[in-house]
Amino acid sequence: MDQAKDKTERRSPDTADPDLDRLYCEPYRLERPARQTAPFVFASPHSGRIYPASFVAGSWLSPLALRRSEDAFVDELFGTVVADGAPLIAALFPRAFLDVNRAASELDNAMFESALGVDVDKASTRVAAGLGVIPRIVREGVEIYREKLSPDEAQERLARLHGPYHAALAELVEETRARFGAAIVVDCHSMPSGAAVPDIVLGDRYGASASPSLMRHAELSFEAFGFSTARNAPYAGGYTTRLYAQRERSVQALQIEVNRSLYLDEERIERSAHFDAVRARLTGALKRLLGVDVHTLHMTGPRPLAAE
Repeated sequence: MDQAKDKTERRSPDTADPDLDRLYCEPYRLERPARQTAPFVFASPHSGRIYPASFVAGSWLSPLALRRSEDAFVDELFGTVVADGAPLIAALFPRAFLDVNRAASELDNAMFESALGVDVDKASTRVAAGLGVIPRIVREGVEIYREKLSPDEAQERLARLHGPYHAALAELVEETRARFGAAIVVDCHSMPSGAAVPDIVLGDRYGASASPSLMRHAELSFEAFGFSTARNAPYAGGYTTRLYAQRERSVQALQIEVNRSLYLDEERIERSAHFDAVRARLTGALKRLLGVDVHTLHMTGPRPLAAE
C-alpha cells in the first residue's frame, strides 16, 4: 500500500493514471464465505476488466480489441461458489496487461528497450507465441504495443500484480489444506466458441494435477446439468495447475473452461440473453462438485507425463 501511495505522489498530473494506481493498490478481489465448508479454492486469473489509460494509450488496439483475450465475466459465472462455502480470488487487472497464468520468468526480451536483468525462460513456447506473462499479442495474433517497454515496467507489473495475486492464492490453499487435510484448486476460464468445442473442457494436465476420481466427479457434475464435457482438449491446464498441484501434500488442481457461446456476445463482449440461465445451471453443477468427499480423491499410482 505504501509503495503504491509513493508512486501516486511521484506521478505528475500529465502522467497520472488512477486506474493503474488502483490496480497496484488492489490487484485482486478476494471473496470468502461466512464459513468455508468445502475444501476448494476457486481462482479467476483472466476476468479482470480494469484497463489503465496509460496501457490503452500505448497500444495499437482499441479498448474492445484489447478485451479479446479476456475471460469476460467468468468471475461472475463462478462467483456463486462463495455462497456454497468456497473462496474465490479474481484478478482485477486484464490478461492483456499481465497474465498470472504464466510464470514470472516467461518474458520476451525483444519487447523491452534494454536487458531485463532477470533470468527469463528462453524455451517457453508461450513466450515464442507472444503469450508470455506480459503478452505481446491479443488472441487474434495482433500486436499490442506501439513501442518497446522499459525493463522497469516489467519489474513493477510482476512485483505489484503477479506476486501479490499468487501470494494470496497460495495462502488460501494453505488455509484450506490446514482446515480439511486436503485442498483442490479450481482455475476458472472461458474459451472461444467453435464448431467442435464442447460446453466445458476439464483440464488435469493429462492426469498430473488431479486424480481420476476427481475428474470423473467433475464430469458427472456438469453433465447432470446438461453440459457436454471433454478432457484436456484443447486445454489441459497451465501454470496455475502445474504450480499448485502437490500430490504429496494432498493438493490437487483442476482447470475448467466454459464455452463463451453459452453466455457471451463474443463480438461486443457483453453478457448474452442466456447469461443468467447458464449461470444458474453452472451453480447447480458447482454445488454438486463441492459436495464431494475429498478424502475419496487421493492421488494414487504413477505420475503421468503432462503436456500443456
